[in-house]
Amino acid sequence: MANLKDIKKRITSVKSTQQITKAMKMVAAARFRKAGQAIEAARPYAAKMQQVLASLALREDPAAHPLLQKHDRRGKALVLVLSSDRGLCGGFNLNVAKAAEQFVRSNADGFDSYEVVVIGRKGREQLKTRGLIADKVYEDVTADATYATAALIGQEIVHGYEQGEVDAVYLVYNAFFSAIRQEVTVDQLLPIIPAEAEAEVFPVQPLYEPARGEVLSSILPKHVEVQIYRAFLESLASEHGARMSAMESASKNASEMIAALTLQYNRVRQAVITTELVEIISGASSVQ
Repeated sequence: MANLKDIKKRITSVKSTQQITKAMKMVAAARFRKAGQAIEAARPYAAKMQQVLASLALREDPAAHPLLQKHDRRGKALVLVLSSDRGLCGGFNLNVAKAAEQFVRSNADGFDSYEVVVIGRKGREQLKTRGLIADKVYEDVTADATYATAALIGQEIVHGYEQGEVDAVYLVYNAFFSAIRQEVTVDQLLPIIPAEAEAEVFPVQPLYEPARGEVLSSILPKHVEVQIYRAFLESLASEHGARMSAMESASKNASEMIAALTLQYNRVRQAVITTELVEIISGASSVQ
């Protein structure tokens, strides 16, 4: 049986840990509100751009721009995985790593090979434990998701696709719904998928100003950058929501553990007092 000193020391330790988890929850809640506002503001623009580009891809000749062309060969696909650089956020990184691994292993679209690019140190670690080594890792960019960072990554991806280094690009990230709900999503980024359902709704051909080539060369790479930035914001809001929920659960578990340890402490203390009383009474009886 543990002595009173050990139990009291453990109670103090758990209380200290609980203070840390409560503080982390408060910080995550503040960041979560900010990230939630950012993704709510960015979603309409990103969704509308995706809708317009999908409609454009339906009506345009794929030869009009390399990003509209679907490569005939099924050589290499690039999988961009968005995770976090920090842990203590529940199954956030595990879920996205599991989805990326399953996507690569299943080879659903029949590619010869996959290039895995990971944003976030924890994603790389989770993939490594599952036997999948990342080809490239971007670290220390998830704490403050900026459009400039997304644009640089998007430009690199666009260049690789235009040069034929990859034949398709997929995006794996946690889509944000609420603080307790994040769903892993796999989106095809390139080539741009035509919106077949809109064929009869908008039968007219688009008009370009100043010229079709200039418009496509400007808007198509921008579309890739915007979708990556949106995924950045989705992932960031999901990370803070998952961390807030994880710290809340940890604080609750700490409270339950403190209650159990306090009960154990009182029982041991009562047993010690009872033993001492029995010894005193026995000693008094022997003297008489």
